[in-house]
Amino acid sequence: MRLNAFLASCGVASRRKAENVILSGRVQVNGKIVLAPFFQVDTENDTVTLDRRPLTLSEHEYYVINKPAGYVCAVSDKYDPVVVDLIPERKGRLYPVGRLDRESEGLLILTNDGDFTQSILHPSKQIHKEYEALLNIPINAKQLSRWRRGFELEEGHHVIPVSVNVMEREPENQWVSVVIIEGMKREVRLMAREAGFRVERLIRRRIGNMILESLGTGEHVSLSFSELYTKIFESGKV
Repeated sequence: MRLNAFLASCGVASRRKAENVILSGRVQVNGKIVLAPFFQVDTENDTVTLDRRPLTLSEHEYYVINKPAGYVCAVSDKYDPVVVDLIPERKGRLYPVGRLDRESEGLLILTNDGDFTQSILHPSKQIHKEYEALLNIPINAKQLSRWRRGFELEEGHHVIPVSVNVMEREPENQWVSVVIIEGMKREVRLMAREAGFRVERLIRRRIGNMILESLGTGEHVSLSFSELYTKIFESGKV
């Protein structure tokens, strides 16, 4: 296992922040300081320490929550409640898999399994994410067609949704289902703005083949690795 992934799995920090911990010279492997985040650790035989304190792998935990609006996808925040607080029985340090902005709702995975996180986030996995967006005004056929062609949200970065469809839901012609792959920050809201709309409510309804159906707002469920994997890559409801 890579050293930064090992630190993340021990609950030290996210994989990215663990790299900074390693580069600061605080981590030793078998008594020697290692400054390479991608250094390969033998989890069975190597001794890894942080500030000379031994580290041990945490038991992997997997949770799916129906995130309410008003919560931040972080492990701590000075001003707002954070999503990890919705799981008081957690045993270790959890991290959200991907992000929903503060006012967005819906499906969110939290885990301490860094490898699983990478398997979901990496673009090569082509994981579809479906959102339901309430627009401030009705959308017409011309605007819908324009949205489907995509927008240049960043210089040289043209983003095209997998699909955009009007939902049969009140208020009429104001709810749209948007499916994306890339998942760049605030992607659905930015596309809506480029199309001439403001998103008044945004709900992530699906990740892969896992569909939010019965979990109430703020509720969560604990799953095993195989249960979560099956729901995402085969089919399942929560």
